[in-house]
Amino acid sequence: MLRMAVLVSGGGTNLQAIMDAIDSGKITNAEIVTVISNNAGAYALERARKYGVEALLLSPKDHPDREAFNLALRDALVEREIDLVVLAGYLVVVPPVVIREFENRIINIHPSLIPSFCGTGCYGLHVHEKALDRGVKVSGATVHFVDEGTDTGPIIMQKAVEVEQDDTPQTLQRRIMEQAEWVILPQVIDLIANDKVHVAGKKVTLG
Repeated sequence: MLRMAVLVSGGGTNLQAIMDAIDSGKITNAEIVTVISNNAGAYALERARKYGVEALLLSPKDHPDREAFNLALRDALVEREIDLVVLAGYLVVVPPVVIREFENRIINIHPSLIPSFCGTGCYGLHVHEKALDRGVKVSGATVHFVDEGTDTGPIIMQKAVEVEQDDTPQTLQRRIMEQAEWVILPQVIDLIANDKVHVAGKKVTLG
């Protein structure tokens, strides 16, 4: 059974998609062990409590310096024997000490088709604002492994979503969540849990 930690900073809609997929059998051989947030007000923590899993507040503000927080995050994951770390709207930069400990065992969902509209500063509505400003006809979502760069890790799965002429950042964000993020993130977790994701350098093969 794959032991997951889901790291979230906000409402936790992707977390809910994971929980729903576990309950419906779309994700097999996996369980959520803990939900970690840096934000005491994150509704994701309430979702975790309602689901019956640990809701852990772990914030840089509660540690004397960033190094202490980084080590606390790593230790929390190691102590819980986590197999897969899922970043589901986590707005804290994952430190190298955690990335090295969990090499090719941390995944992130990004609301664009990487390498478009990604990197430093590209998160949340900013991504969709940039996509609309550029006038793209297609956007989407990407699930990728996390390395020490920003959105530079190996791509596991992508799903395209059409941009409509009257889209706002908010409407595009919602459509990408519903049609892409909530679809491919559970799919990838199920593939990993069943040993169907293989990494060689930057290339990922499935099956």
